[in-house]
Amino acid sequence: MRHKRRAAKNFFKTPKGLLTIILAILIALAAPHEGMAVVAPRLLSAVAAAGAVDLLILRKRKHVWEFPSGAILTAMIVTMVLRAQEPWYVTSITSVAAVLSKYIFRSRSANLFNPAALAIVASFYVFHTGQSWWGALPEVTPIAQVVLIAAGVFMTDRVNKMPMVLSFLGIYYLLFTATAFVGDPTRVSEVFRPPDLEAALFFAFIILTDPPTSPTKYPDQLWCGAITAVVSYAVFEWLGVVYYLLAGVLVGNVWEAWRRVNRRTGDRFPKGMGAFLREMTPWRVTHQHHRSHGHDRAPAAL
Repeated sequence: MRHKRRAAKNFFKTPKGLLTIILAILIALAAPHEGMAVVAPRLLSAVAAAGAVDLLILRKRKHVWEFPSGAILTAMIVTMVLRAQEPWYVTSITSVAAVLSKYIFRSRSANLFNPAALAIVASFYVFHTGQSWWGALPEVTPIAQVVLIAAGVFMTDRVNKMPMVLSFLGIYYLLFTATAFVGDPTRVSEVFRPPDLEAALFFAFIILTDPPTSPTKYPDQLWCGAITAVVSYAVFEWLGVVYYLLAGVLVGNVWEAWRRVNRRTGDRFPKGMGAFLREMTPWRVTHQHHRSHGHDRAPAAL
């Protein structure tokens, strides 16, 4: 029992543990406004479904039982971004799809896409879901929004991603401000008001800074934040779809994955495109030691 308490205490000192606490606080502040009877079934079913699936996958891969902390965080984020009124099975299926995407689309070292972002975009087309970002506290008192900013800054500093967040927010709002001055400001005014304002902050602090899919070095963080901002702005302006922020981070994820592969192989665009696509898809292949026995290639393990 003492060992379990020590393990739990150590977990909540890690970035995953700290983010779990932060998301729980945000949910506790936002849920009463949405209605506990509305939020609780969707959140609990999503966490249970995603956690169970990841628990079994981790057991199969590592041959030991491991707490599915990543799946729980993913399910919490999915639920906090989707409309609180979405059917419980939609949040559950979306969360499970997010967990599965980590094992399908991945490189040698990490998953390719932010799992929550990819699954939420997919759910838009499969279930026609909406996004209210209720977990970002858009309808709560300004004091609660201070909690979002303080917690987000703390978490961003903890994972050392502040340059990327500042790059994203700076370029993102610069583009929309310039658009307001040169065109019709009413077309972009919503990004400066709730819930889009809080959504952008939650996105920058919580989703954009996902360690497995974001760069570590400061220059790379600046580039990734800038790419995400430009793509998010372009999708908002040209397509007008609700997932414009998530589209930006998915493109940023691809850029970061390309940068990692390019750094390892030394191949530049377009020469290395084939190797990049093979590595980043479920059908990637790898050389095996038994080539001499007539088997040059075999499916790589996830």
